[in-house]
Amino acid sequence: MNKQELIDAVANQAGIAKSAAAETIDAFLGAVTNAVVKGDPVQLIGFGSFSTGARAARAGRNPKTGEALQIAASTTVKFTAGKAFKDAVNR
Repeated sequence: MNKQELIDAVANQAGIAKSAAAETIDAFLGAVTNAVVKGDPVQLIGFGSFSTGARAARAGRNPKTGEALQIAASTTVKFTAGKAFKDAVNR
């Protein structure tokens, strides 16, 4: 499912216009993104949580040339599925 299909599904389920569903989804994504960028975890009970994690610097290798290189440290985004979401998927 892509974003447009999600907008269509939300609009149909909620009985609202597609433009209103698109605005709502964009606002939700913006709020989650802004919170995670600030380092705040976002917990949606029953669905899951979004948070940040640290990835240490490490040695890597260019697969084409075999040349060794250093990969810089970075911040990653983590999603942990909630129990209800896991149970729904595993049914």
